[in-house]
Amino acid sequence: MSKSSINRLSGAGLLIALGIIYGDIGTSPLYVLNAIIRDREITHELIIGAVSCVIWTLTLQTTIKYIVLTLRADNNGEGGIFSLYALVRRHKKWLLFPAIIGGASLLADGMITPSISIMSSIEGLKQISVFSHISRDAIVYIVLAILAAIFITQQFGTATIGKTFGPVMFLWFLMLAVLGLIHIFDGLYIFKAFNPYYAINLLVLYPKGFWILGAVFLCTTGAEALYSDLGHCGRRNIRVSWVFVKTALILNYLGQGAWLLSHHSGKVFTKEIIESGFNPFFGVMHDHFRLIGILIATIAAIIASQALISGSFTLISEAMRLNLWPKLKINYPSEERGQLFIPRINMMMFVGSAAVTLYFRSSSNMEGAYGLAITLCMLATSILYANYLVTRRAPSWVIYLYLAVYLTIELSFLIANLLDKFPQGGFITLLIAGVLFSVMYVWYRARKIKNRYVEFVRLDKYLPAINKLSTDSSVPKYATHLVYLTSADNPKEIEHKIIFSILGQKPKRADIYWLVHVDTQDDPYTSKYMVENIIPNEIIRIDLKLGFRQAPRISVMFRKIVRELILNDEVQVTSKYPVMQENAIPGDLQFVVMEKFLSQDNELPFFERLVMKLYFLLKHISLSEEKGFGLEQSNVTVEKFPLIVAPIRKLSLTRVYPEE
Repeated sequence: MSKSSINRLSGAGLLIALGIIYGDIGTSPLYVLNAIIRDREITHELIIGAVSCVIWTLTLQTTIKYIVLTLRADNNGEGGIFSLYALVRRHKKWLLFPAIIGGASLLADGMITPSISIMSSIEGLKQISVFSHISRDAIVYIVLAILAAIFITQQFGTATIGKTFGPVMFLWFLMLAVLGLIHIFDGLYIFKAFNPYYAINLLVLYPKGFWILGAVFLCTTGAEALYSDLGHCGRRNIRVSWVFVKTALILNYLGQGAWLLSHHSGKVFTKEIIESGFNPFFGVMHDHFRLIGILIATIAAIIASQALISGSFTLISEAMRLNLWPKLKINYPSEERGQLFIPRINMMMFVGSAAVTLYFRSSSNMEGAYGLAITLCMLATSILYANYLVTRRAPSWVIYLYLAVYLTIELSFLIANLLDKFPQGGFITLLIAGVLFSVMYVWYRARKIKNRYVEFVRLDKYLPAINKLSTDSSVPKYATHLVYLTSADNPKEIEHKIIFSILGQKPKRADIYWLVHVDTQDDPYTSKYMVENIIPNEIIRIDLKLGFRQAPRISVMFRKIVRELILNDEVQVTSKYPVMQENAIPGDLQFVVMEKFLSQDNELPFFERLVMKLYFLLKHISLSEEKGFGLEQSNVTVEKFPLIVAPIRKLSLTRVYPEE
């Protein structure tokens, strides 16, 4: 997406922004005040202070940090934690850690959001007299059925369904605003919440007031999606639509607060009462409208879930291109840009969401797990964005002010979440995020360990031998065109294993040897190539420069490049067999993929040995090398070779002689 397109404002763009990016933050009124009032007496100090905390969290965290500041850090029109990391990764190596912590946290959040938002909606049925006796098991089964339907439909893509998201979410936010406006008049004193004094007073003077931050933070959990979907919606569309969204959210929170003070002042809502169906969000609805409201809330929750799941696919595809995740099969349900589906990630997230639903069984229980992971993600974004400001030569005082403000806010949220929510289920979130972090770190670290021991040799040293082999008719021809994938950045070098494959015990004679190198670019959608004729029409190197959001379809790309070289008379692809030359029959094409396995002849330190063992375990369940590079299996030869990263240096072996 170009600079002009991300800044273009249009009615369609505004509607798409409403449908794609605000589902998570837009459904937060379903459970935020419910979480705040649990086991606390309804008082003016609590409600006005809590609503004030919500208003200023949305202002400082969502509006200023994400809408005003972070959206500026676009990577050629794309946003998100890995797009931001791609902008700064060459600045400092340790920035890898906040990037993968943020990515793992976003994925963990994507498993919990569908469960809590849909559960909160369906629990509203208990406030309708006809359904008031619905059992907890029935609610869980309904939620599981909806989750199954959401994840099953992912494989068909969301291009068509997505067009309806905008109008539905517009209706949802309009409903939030109207419901809030109606009940603001229950007590106009609720407008005191705009004064930050009441928020500070609640956190400092109210008994255990600081721990309320854990529940308050739920109001901004979808803020990261604003940045992640920058490429889909554009900066100006996000900023303008946020004015409407924030207004609707604040009006609804004000209305819920005024309704609680006017109807339930002095009451204490225990966990049991809340689990029995009480929720101020549905309480502000008129009895005759409640069923319709629940239906709209459920649809909004489904849209929020779908958007997060689709975002997770994009996140994983970026991680794969940045070598932070094992290669997995990616399907493209439609031609629309950004539409992709990863079956194994879809299954992983469904199992995770279903497990969360079955384990917690109610939205009030899930509140303990929800929000903790996204706090870590926001901290990671703050660190990466501060380094982005460094690369843009921002004044030092601006960077330090940014870090002081947002590290203070987010560390406060993190501490409140950890100490208040960890025993109530937050450990589940950290467990999920920890597993995902481990996968990313192991995949990255193992690659670094391997690269330390890859042996490169000078290519020019072997050119005469390869040239002689190509014309040696005594050696059976292996292929007309023989293609190797090389990791050598320097075109004058090549892996020793490739030379051994060509000139080793069973030489591979070919008319033309092709060396293909793939270089992942920080720009998301770069798609360029360079050609170097090392020996014209005999040894040719192709350098593919692909953005981290581009699928590496090497087979298709290679054929396109060869066609262009033929049109430019740069290469002759007709087979050198006389009968085939006479009939101008193109020669055959063969790819050779070098697949590694961990040799037993290694003497690694314990930690690196553990990393390599886990790496090859992950590699076993990931895509093979040829599938990962989009190569056709019919013309691919896979050669296995041992990976010896730390040869055994001391081997105790003594010769003995037979006794005479």
